[in-house]
This record gives sequence, C-alpha cells and structure tokens, in this order.
Amino acid sequence: MTPTAPLPLTRDLVLVGGGHAHALVLRMWAMNPLPGVRLTVIDPQPAAAYSGMLPGFVAGHYGRDDLDIDLVKLARFVGARLILGRASRIDPVAKTIHVQGRPPIVYDIASVDIGITSTMPQLVGFAEHGVPAKPLGTFAARWDAFRSGDGPARIACIGGGIAGTELILAMAHALRSRDRLASATLIDRSAVLSAVSPQNAARIRRALDEYGVEVIEQAEITHLSEGHIHLASGRSVLSDFTVGAAGTRPYDWLSDCGLTMKDGFVVIDAHLQTSDPAIFATGDCAEMAFAPRPKAGVFAVRQAPVLLHNLRAALSGQPLKSYRPQSDYLKLVSLGGKRALADRSGFGFASPLLWRWKDRIDQQFMEKFRRLPAMATPPLPVPHAEGLAEALGTKPLCGGCGSKVGRTALLATLAPHQGAARDDLTPLPGDDAALLTVGGAKQVLSTDHLRAMVEDPVVMTEIAAQHALNDIYAMGARPQAATLTLILPRLSDSLQARTLAEIMATADQVMAEAGAAIVGGHTSIGAELMIGFTLTGLCDYPLTLAGARPGDVLLLTKPLGSGMIMAGDMAGAARGTDLAEALAMMRQSQKTAAEILNSAHAMTDVTGFGLIGHLKGLLSASQVGATLSVQDIPRMTGADALAEAGIRSSIYDANRRLAPDLSDAGPRALLFDPQTSGGLLAAVAPDRAQSTLKALQDAGYHAAMIGEITQNSGDITLR
Repeated sequence: MTPTAPLPLTRDLVLVGGGHAHALVLRMWAMNPLPGVRLTVIDPQPAAAYSGMLPGFVAGHYGRDDLDIDLVKLARFVGARLILGRASRIDPVAKTIHVQGRPPIVYDIASVDIGITSTMPQLVGFAEHGVPAKPLGTFAARWDAFRSGDGPARIACIGGGIAGTELILAMAHALRSRDRLASATLIDRSAVLSAVSPQNAARIRRALDEYGVEVIEQAEITHLSEGHIHLASGRSVLSDFTVGAAGTRPYDWLSDCGLTMKDGFVVIDAHLQTSDPAIFATGDCAEMAFAPRPKAGVFAVRQAPVLLHNLRAALSGQPLKSYRPQSDYLKLVSLGGKRALADRSGFGFASPLLWRWKDRIDQQFMEKFRRLPAMATPPLPVPHAEGLAEALGTKPLCGGCGSKVGRTALLATLAPHQGAARDDLTPLPGDDAALLTVGGAKQVLSTDHLRAMVEDPVVMTEIAAQHALNDIYAMGARPQAATLTLILPRLSDSLQARTLAEIMATADQVMAEAGAAIVGGHTSIGAELMIGFTLTGLCDYPLTLAGARPGDVLLLTKPLGSGMIMAGDMAGAARGTDLAEALAMMRQSQKTAAEILNSAHAMTDVTGFGLIGHLKGLLSASQVGATLSVQDIPRMTGADALAEAGIRSSIYDANRRLAPDLSDAGPRALLFDPQTSGGLLAAVAPDRAQSTLKALQDAGYHAAMIGEITQNSGDITLR
C-alpha cells in the first residue's frame, strides 16, 4: 500500500488573541482537527497569563512559569501558525486582519478573544509611575521584578473591587513574607467592595486589616509622581509600586472594524457570532447582548466547546449551536495567604480548605496545557526494506540548517567540482560564495535554501532571506540581485495566492532593506514549505576564509543555540518565550555588522556546521589554529538547559564528528549546534578588537570576543 499525500488546505481559520477560550479551542482542535483548514493564532506574546492564578502568583504561591499558557508549545502541538504580533484592525469586507510589520492576514472565518485593557494610563503620571493590572502578562513581569528587590516597600492599588482587593492582599502577603512590607494602601473613588454583599465585604475587610492595608474610599486621584499618589484632598499617598485595577475597557481598534458594538465591546449572539457571520468573538471583549453578564473568565471557559463546534460548523457548512450562560457562578476570592472566600448570590464563607479547592481547580485547568499528549508515531509498514528504521532515526527531522547534509559528506562530494572552468571565475574552496569577474567588476554568487521550521511563511521568509544574505555579507560584499526559489505544500488556489502574497511582500521588504532587488524566481508544489534565495553581491576585494593571522581576536555577532531551541520546540521541551527570542535573533540582519567588520582579516557566518565546523574551515584556509574561551561564547536563553537535557538537532552527530577530540559535555554541546541565520565569525586585528566589539554592541548585536587565533595550524583548544 502506498502512502497517501497530505490533503490540500482550502480554508483559513484565524484566532485573534490567546485568551482562555481560544486556548481551550486550540487544545480541543488538536484532538480532532478539521481536514483542509489552515489554523492561525495571532497574539503579541508567546505566553498567555491565566487570570485565575494571578493572585496566587502575586502572593508567591506560584512561580512565573506556573501562571502562563505557553502559546508557542500549544500552536506547535496543534500544527497552527502562531503570529507574534498585535492585531490593529479587522477589515470584514476584504476579510483581512492587520498586524503591524507584516502583510495582512486573510481569513475565511475569524474569532476574537483579546480580553480587555485598562484606562489607568489616562490618569496623569500613571503611565510613568504605575502598572495596570491588565494585560496580565505585563503586570506579572513588573511585579516579579519588584518583589525580588531589597529593602522596605510601600505598595498601593487603585480600584477597590474584588480584583483590586485580591491584588493588594496578595502583594502585601508576598512582601510581608520577605519582611519588606512598609505600607499597603487600597484607594477607590467610591465605596470599596460595593459589588459584594455586606457579609462578604466584612470578611474581606477583616483580611485587609490583618495585613495592615489602609483603605481610602470616596477619594479622587489627581495625578501620580515618583513615589506618590496625589489625592484631590491634598493628601499624598506614598507608594513604590502602584497597580491600577480600576477602569477596564475594550481595545479601541475593535470599534473601527464595522461590527455592531455596545460601549466599545463587540456584540455577539447566542451562536457567539458578531454582526458579521464570518467573525466570532468570546471572552471579556465580547458583549452577550442576548444574555448580559458581568465580565468573568468562567464564561469564556464555558463558551469554548460551543465556539469550537460553531467554528468547525461555519467552515464545513453545518448547523450552529447556541450558548446558554448560567445565571450566576461561584466566585473564589483569594485572601493573600493560602485562604479563600467563596461567594455566590451574596452568601459565602472563608477557609484554607477553599484555597486548596481553588488551587486544585486552577491546577487542573493548567494541566490541560502543561501536559499536552504525545502524538503516536505511525508504525512502519510490514514488511519494509532493511535499513528503513535506521534511516528514519529516533529524532524528528529538523528544519532550517538542522536538516542539512553534514560538512564531511558535503565537502567530499563538492571538492572535485570546485576547480576553475572559466577565466572569469575564481575558485574559493570552502568559502561562502563564488567570486566572478564581470567587465572588471567583482561579483560574488551564493545560494541557500531552508526547509521550513515554523508554520508562519512570513517569519520563515525573513529567516531564509537573512540566512542567504549572510553569505554575501561574510564575503564583504554588497547585496545586488536575488531570485526566489519556493516549494509550497498542497493548497487550494485561494490559499496559494494568499501564501505567495505574504512571502513575496516579505521577501521584497527584506531584500530592499539589504539593498538588493528580486529579479525572478521559481515555484513548485511539494510535500512541505521550502524557501531559498540565490544572490549576487558586488565587492571591491572579497573577504575570504584565508586571511586570519596569529594574534587575531575572534568576534561572534550572535549567540549560539538556534538549532537546539528549534529541536527542543519540536520535542515540546523548549519554552515559548525562548523560542520567540531565538526567532527574533534569526531574523536580525547582519548588514550593519558586516559593515563594522569590513576591516577583518577573515570572516564566515556560523550556520549548519556549527561554530566548530565553520571555525575549522576558516583555520584550514588560513593555516592557523585557535583557542576558544567557552564561557565567553554568547548563548541564547534556554539553550544551556536544553543542552543539559540532551536535546540535539538532526545534524548534530555529523557536526560532532568534525572534532571528536573536543568535549561536548553540558553547554559545550552548543559548539556543535547547527545555526540557522547565525552570526558572523570574524578574525580581527587585536588593536581593533575592542573598538570593533563596542561598535557591534552599540548597533544592537549580542556580540562577544570568544577567542584568538594561534600558530598551531588546524588545532582548536578550549579553555
């Protein structure tokens, strides 16, 4: 029986926002995807903070990672493309969603779950001296940094509802447990806890008294300054950390989308559809006009199964379901320590048992995203040819440079074909590009192609373009012309056009910024996305591998670790924030770095063969050796932990064989890690090294001195 080809994708479903309902939809979608649908998620952050555990995190009961739903891992699990950006507009007529810095995203069906934001920055001085409670991720990061400090701390919360009281109690508990609490103040322009029954308000006030929280009611705030909250009464409240938990509001851009709105919120019907049937909405950004309810996460969570059904139905022409919200819900209010208050319909009581119950509910919710089930690998056909299992190996095939052929096999194959066949071609064995002479001008020629390692074609195009441009930069040349080679997976005609438009717009922008023009290309259909560029560049004198001198200082312009992080992502072991940082690093242009390094004696870029492999090429061409200072070599966030855990990319073993005498224990494994769109490695005269390094760092590069060139030809010593 022959294997079937992947089914073509025909429809685009785009989820705007990584709120609780969308996170649940993604997980449920993975268990039963709808064939033919390309799923896209748009969110500005790689992780979404879970609101239910925020007070526990603030109090110190949970760590920062406990709070986050890792959207990168979740998207990888689902097979969705994750676009890390903030949506700014939806055009229902053109069916496009606009995200700054990239081409519009076309949708057939869309859903919005972006939560709400804060009006607090409109208060004079708040933007400079306060922190809004929403968005949660930003607040959590700011609080985490503040509570880790030293010395007495004065804190305040503006907003005396349940959310505000939970936060001030949690903050007070965290600082008291560190013997840092100097004062805590809760301020509201009306009565504190006015939406809570008198009995429960009294219970919460007792908790505030226990932590010494001063409650200031019926107070108007005029402005904030450094360390002060200024009241209309003339009083000034001292505060080193001021959080704003009042004045939540919807995001302004929603009002410009042509949808029916109420007080800035998107109106939805019982099917969770907006006034445009192709757009759904859920969570706090939506207004259930058919059954008005307060803004609470419990409704978003319970909307998720209905939303999933209706999205699938809208994409496949099936009937929709109605969502029927409950009339009331149980509110579990954290009281600072591991104690909680239960409130429903005005009745309630407080107990440590309730906190343990709340913790169990929250942990069960988060476990849905922490322990994503492993998808079973299909068994090999029986019978099958000998060697098939060995050829497949035990690791998934990496993308980017992790999927390349090893250096030993490649050089052995190419070496017989690198001789000069023409007078206008100068062979440069082992270098990044060929050198041509055209009418007296020197021109370099290079080509590079990458198997996709992320689902987003825009990000993949940026990485592939920068990766290819690095070969031109490494030769000291100026990019001139480019042709694009593209293999697309099977898509419908409309999705082909959408994908091509995104890729071409991105490629044009990257090449234009580099000073090059796209002059042509070739497309074909294959099993998966592959993007490549063939480039020419002009130079006065090529910068080759064969110029390094003993005493030269080795400079590296990017940290190592992209291969290990991408392999960790495929294995579900890499943190989403670390992957987002690595992708941003891979998209960083080396144009300015190459200009700063124009006086280097020798230069290459660090890509598929790893730092050791590319350094050996430079040493061989220059007939010198090198000493590397391992501790000075910059490494991407999270790469060390993955190295210690034994995560390796597909080509790692081939790279390791290039220098079997060198240790690869622990972080040293990163020396053999294949890099995609890696940094430039340059041998610079010692009297210019410090000034060159400073210029690189001032230009925004994570550059470092990592060693020096020695007399011992071909030898690499680690220290």
